[in-house]
Amino acid sequence: MKTKSFLKNYLNYAIIALVAIIFTVLSLTGGTSPKEIYLLEKIAISIILAVSLSMVVGFLGELSLGHAGFMCVGAYLGGKLASILEPIIGNGILALIISVLAGGIAAAIFGIIIGLPALRLRGDYLAIVTLAFGEIIRSVVMNAPEKLFGGTLGLETPRFDKKYLFIIAFALVLICLAVTQNLMRSKHGRAITSIRDNEIAARATGINVTKYKLFVFTISSFFAGIAGVLYSYSNYRIQSANFDYNYSIEILVMVVLGGIGSINGSIIAATLITFLNVNLQTKLTGDLAVLQNLFYAAILIVIVIYKNAPALKTFREKYSLANLKKRRKEKDQNG
Repeated sequence: MKTKSFLKNYLNYAIIALVAIIFTVLSLTGGTSPKEIYLLEKIAISIILAVSLSMVVGFLGELSLGHAGFMCVGAYLGGKLASILEPIIGNGILALIISVLAGGIAAAIFGIIIGLPALRLRGDYLAIVTLAFGEIIRSVVMNAPEKLFGGTLGLETPRFDKKYLFIIAFALVLICLAVTQNLMRSKHGRAITSIRDNEIAARATGINVTKYKLFVFTISSFFAGIAGVLYSYSNYRIQSANFDYNYSIEILVMVVLGGIGSINGSIIAATLITFLNVNLQTKLTGDLAVLQNLFYAAILIVIVIYKNAPALKTFREKYSLANLKKRRKEKDQNG
């Protein structure tokens, strides 16, 4: 029982750490291509975004469409700080750590500012407010003085060493995973899920609903800001157009396809969708580039239909992972 509990709680850590170690060895020995390293960076960033948004959507039960906005805050402020620190202390690990913390804290502060009034709303109204926040942030950084954030051309940011950035990114994935899982397994996590299940009952039992909502929203924004700083370090230039509402919806799709409230599902969905996006971008070039969104949308439609179509319910239940494990256990007991 202890072994099963250990695997259930820590298997995802082990898999992510193993993947990071394998590709670290390959990277240091020249066994990986720039394309593979770039893909690993994007996957790590997507996992942080999906897991952090899952805290709000999956465990708190609130719909937020402004995650790309908080990522934008981290990317621009963290990227700007990195460009300032580069001539002072160099483009090293210390500058990256300072920039990551600054970007995450800045996004968390914006999370508090937006969360205080917005979290009094629910459902579609909250989604609209968070969506508007993301668009406001994009507009502000795009129209700010060019010396500050680069204007419409975007902000030039230092590019961290390609051999090591994905390693740091996966280390931050593990930190994000540890914070999220430990929070959800604590008494605070039970209070948060009780708010999702029945807010009125949670209030009646003495749970400070506003405090927990704001707490989750702030933590989620903090990690979105960290993902933004990693994004700025992964690219030589960042533009506000990269953080539009379509990107927020894409992050939400990762959470929904992975299963609402499933951290492991969010990790898998983020990995698959990022892999799909990056490969479509490289395979479909020139005139075929217009087909990228078409293929991407078609694949998502097929996945959503499979997960929700009543006609496929029997098939899904028969071949679900839980059912396969149950049948295997029964077979072992009988045989």
